[in-house]
Amino acid sequence: MQNPVGWFEIYVQDLQRAKAFYEAVLAVKLEKLEAPGSSPVDMWAFPMQQGGTGAAGALVKMEGMPSGGNSTLVYFSCQDCAVEAGRVGAHGGKVEKDKFAIGPYGFIALVTDTEGNMIGLHSMQ
Repeated sequence: MQNPVGWFEIYVQDLQRAKAFYEAVLAVKLEKLEAPGSSPVDMWAFPMQQGGTGAAGALVKMEGMPSGGNSTLVYFSCQDCAVEAGRVGAHGGKVEKDKFAIGPYGFIALVTDTEGNMIGLHSMQ
């Protein structure tokens, strides 16, 4: 049995700005992914573990793929989502909704990145 999501992509316009935002807010280092063939796609992957739980994904800059305003919401797992939400404003993003309880499923915060994409931050505490 697999988790329902196998991969995610967050489309961006300014890749370096978005990369700096996610690395700072999530306290991770993204890794360059080589595009297949001569594709004009620029991709930076979030840390991932082959065979690990959850979904892997990347920031993607691709001609014709706008950022922001999409109807998909990606949730990043955190120890305490208030910590990551607290880093958002200092790195060019905006907190849309501070940490709040979602019953037995823990807590979430909703934020917008530097490219206008809303993302979720999830923790059990």
